[in-house]
Amino acid sequence: MPAVSKGDGMRGLAVFISDIRNCKSKEAEIKRINKELANIRSKFKGDKALDGYSKKKYVCKLLFIFLLGHDIDFGHMEAVNLLSSNKYTEKQIGYLFISVLVNSNSELIRLINNAIKNDLSSRNPTFMCLALHCIANVGSREMAEAFAGEIPRILVAGDTMDSVKQSAALCLLRLYKASPDLVLMGEWTSRVVHLLNDQHMGVVTAAISLITCLSSKNPDEFKTCVSLAVSRLSRIVSSASTDLQDYTYYFVPAPWLSCKLLRLLQCYPPPEDGAVKGRLVECLETILNKAQEPPKSKKVQHSNAKNAILFEAISLIIHYDSEPNLLVRACNQLGQFLQHRETNLRYLALESMCTLASSEFSHEAVKTHIETVINALKTERDVSVRQRAADLLYAMCDRSNAKQIVAEMLSYLETADYSIREEMVLKVAILAEKYAVDYSWYVDTILNLIRIAGDYVSEEVWYRVIQIVINRDDVQGYAAKTVFEALQAPACHENMVKVGGYILGEFGNLIAGDPRSSPLVQFNLLHSKFHLCSVPTRALLLSAYIKFINLFPETKATIQEVLRSDSQIRNSDVELQQRAVEYLKLSSIASTDVLATVLEEMPPFPERESSILAKLKKKKGPGAVSVELEDGKERGELNGGGDRGGDAAIAASNASTPSPSADLLGLRSAAPVSGAAPSAGSLLVDVFSEAGPAASSAGVNDDGFLSALHAPEASDSPLVEGPGDSDSAPPSAASEDPAPPLPESDELLNKFVCKNNGVLFENQLLQIGIKSEYRQNLGRMYLFYGNKTSVQFVSFSTTVSCPGELQSQLNVQTKTVEPLVEGGAQVQQVINIECLTDFIDAPLLNIKFRYGGALQNISLKLPVTINKFFQPTEMAAADFFQRWKQLSQPQQEAQKIFKASHGMDTEVLKAKLLGLGTALLENVDPNPENYVCAGVIQTKAQQVGCLLRLEPNAQAQMYRLTLRSSKDTVSQRVCDLLAEQF
Repeated sequence: MPAVSKGDGMRGLAVFISDIRNCKSKEAEIKRINKELANIRSKFKGDKALDGYSKKKYVCKLLFIFLLGHDIDFGHMEAVNLLSSNKYTEKQIGYLFISVLVNSNSELIRLINNAIKNDLSSRNPTFMCLALHCIANVGSREMAEAFAGEIPRILVAGDTMDSVKQSAALCLLRLYKASPDLVLMGEWTSRVVHLLNDQHMGVVTAAISLITCLSSKNPDEFKTCVSLAVSRLSRIVSSASTDLQDYTYYFVPAPWLSCKLLRLLQCYPPPEDGAVKGRLVECLETILNKAQEPPKSKKVQHSNAKNAILFEAISLIIHYDSEPNLLVRACNQLGQFLQHRETNLRYLALESMCTLASSEFSHEAVKTHIETVINALKTERDVSVRQRAADLLYAMCDRSNAKQIVAEMLSYLETADYSIREEMVLKVAILAEKYAVDYSWYVDTILNLIRIAGDYVSEEVWYRVIQIVINRDDVQGYAAKTVFEALQAPACHENMVKVGGYILGEFGNLIAGDPRSSPLVQFNLLHSKFHLCSVPTRALLLSAYIKFINLFPETKATIQEVLRSDSQIRNSDVELQQRAVEYLKLSSIASTDVLATVLEEMPPFPERESSILAKLKKKKGPGAVSVELEDGKERGELNGGGDRGGDAAIAASNASTPSPSADLLGLRSAAPVSGAAPSAGSLLVDVFSEAGPAASSAGVNDDGFLSALHAPEASDSPLVEGPGDSDSAPPSAASEDPAPPLPESDELLNKFVCKNNGVLFENQLLQIGIKSEYRQNLGRMYLFYGNKTSVQFVSFSTTVSCPGELQSQLNVQTKTVEPLVEGGAQVQQVINIECLTDFIDAPLLNIKFRYGGALQNISLKLPVTINKFFQPTEMAAADFFQRWKQLSQPQQEAQKIFKASHGMDTEVLKAKLLGLGTALLENVDPNPENYVCAGVIQTKAQQVGCLLRLEPNAQAQMYRLTLRSSKDTVSQRVCDLLAEQF
């Protein structure tokens, strides 16, 4: 920027500003401003032509008056005239006035545009920069229409100075954000991308901001930037601080550029080119290594710059989710920050670890920090850090640590900040439900929750415990006993009264044999709370009383006396009065049989999404559940139910109100075992059925799976079975044959052998996420189809087919998806799978839709492999080797010796073997370096026992994998699948 000469000091402006500052009151300031405005107006309208200096001075005064909050309605033309000056300071003030005061609808916009065009074509770098800054500051659609074609040319021109290129890149970014439809790169794309190779670091820094924005909207057009970004990042990371002196910030080379490069790479999947990928992994390893080095300066700026790059690198590692070694190292690095004295670092570490906890490779590593996170929850002074700690505990929870985490969260709830209590309650309720193997523990946890934080326990929470108690015969007696004891507390929350009235009204007979909880004692206990409750709770208790008359005829006279009292039968509330009158009449005139029929026990609730989960999603906001793929260990065992009101299960006339969403967290019932009550439900009940509870239970056959899977007449239902049923598909889906599977289908399938969740497929238009859960010979898969564009997908349809022999080996049931997918939206599809016998091939998924009039036809292999139906089997060493010897026939063994294609990290190997579905047996093999596993593959036809032995040779970087099973095809298939993972 040119130096300002002494003559440009504008003494008159300085005097005016001084006068304004010396004003003692608002009135004096307004008087002085009005005087100055009158003077300026007379000067502009005078006969004498003003020179450039005077115009500049008066325009500056107008600008200052505007910034003080006063309206300016003249002087615009004088400011436009300053644009034609050849003096930098005059032109600068003109552009400044226009940037601040000129409206995009102004009549002067054409004159301004002409002046800007003259400056852009002047080749004077100072004037070009002023013009570009003005365009960016105004950023109107009119500006974009006028200059969107000109600025890219300036940006990539060989003779453009570096300072102008920087301004042009940032100006183009501003216009693209304001009017993306007008900024079309087209022929300039490759030349803009190659700015990443520019010698001037400032140009690269400005250009990468533009490229990142363009790549997020049009990733395919700019995919060549990945290799260039990796190359530039590698040069920066490997350079010493003295190599980039002008861009080294407190001994950290180009931290801003490094962060932007790492953020750009997060717009793309891992590089397909092995050399580029290897170079990028080296960069990430170098960044992690540098984080361990002692600091080169004690200044906070040094650590801030260093940590900014580190966290951006960790974000990229998490985004790729394909390098187990890096994920574990990132987790360990974040673990060190959990006890850092800097609060912001602790917060960022907790936030990043929440994401790492969802990766199957790093979940176990995250769990090792559980004690530190619990300590943070208890001792952190900053409430936002405590909230992140609670989020991390929720994310790292699985079956092995659920009881500990729930207990700690309950303990923290007693002293938790009021702002996060409701969310904490929802999380505790979800975790208790999801990981409850012992249902008595679940009931105790929810009742404890109500006792500790009753005011924050929403209806969804106590509705849910009611649904589960009703659906589980084995917990009903315990629940009745527990709520009876809880109600005896002198101070009892109203939600506890609701749960108590509901459960005792349904199952009070299960504890009535004990004199301490006789029918009359139960009734008196409930009625002692009646006068303290709100109207809805009193209505529920009245419904419980009429249930008592059916369950315990000996209480009839006492309860009728209560219903007959003036406080009930003449109650001012019409709902309570009507119930009292109707229940009294019902108990008086109905025979015992009629009463038993009307007031019979509620049937099991149909399977629906947990309403608690739906509430948590709503509280977190829509952004928190985009493609919510939770870790594969989240396989719930509780039978769900729809939202029913508190007294809906007592007063049989009330209908259920099921949640319309699908279950993302796998809150499913366990498959019934022999001797279990039918009401226990099954793993895969019909989530699409809109029928009542009776209809739902009728659809489950003896095998605990949907009878609709086997019924040939099911073609009339909304459930689609097999590839041939195209009646329910949109016309466009039927008009074209499915495309052959993509060449990379096998590679995509292999990615999911040892994990159940992740992104199955992604291109510039569509992202397909997957979450699946399996138990015994049954599976359920959730597919999430995300529209990455801003344009609708129309005629959207999907088909799942089982080619060849697979039709007799797998039973697959799907439901059609919505034919219209809005831009940026996501739809979900649920697929139920039954394994009839062992299989080799995978089902095919075909997706068809129209985008911009063009038909898109994509076929993939669904990641359903035989190992998904493994049930882990724990065995002692003696039992293992005895069984190993029994499976000694040649056809029962499959063996492979192969070169390691990934690092031979112990934790990663264990994670993959556990992800296979088998049990990892410790201290069984005489060689501690070897791994042995055991499991049983569950099919409908038979059970196939499998034993596995993996022998790594670290020196030779080789493996020997041996697999033995009672069926040769299973041995070979599992051996082939697992060999691809190492």
